Amino acid sequence: MARPVQRESESADVTEVVPGNELGITGVLGVHSVADVRTVLGRAIDAGVGDLVLHLGDAEVGDATGLGVIVGAHHRARRAGRRLVIADASPRLERLLRATKLNRVIAGSHQDPGIAPMPA
Repeated sequence: MARPVQRESESADVTEVVPGNELGITGVLGVHSVADVRTVLGRAIDAGVGDLVLHLGDAEVGDATGLGVIVGAHHRARRAGRRLVIADASPRLERLLRATKLNRVIAGSHQDPGIAPMPA
């Protein structure tokens, strides 16, 4: 089920691939779309167990708030005993994660080999 998030020129859609465990996000993550995306991410973190996989290949981080919602979801997942995993990130997002050194903290296709999986 896709949940459209639309305001002004930015919009993002969140699709539950596997409820509570896997989400697809498309569109622009920016100041006008992150509030609703944050809510959906929070519900998924609360509803599932294990890794929460985010498919971000068709998502664009439009500004700092877009990156902030990913970091916030990572922190919330850790507090819930879960791990946020970024799958199929766009090349631009992978560069951004490397530039901010978040690739060392958030697991995913860009993952630094030094990041160990969370214990079961």
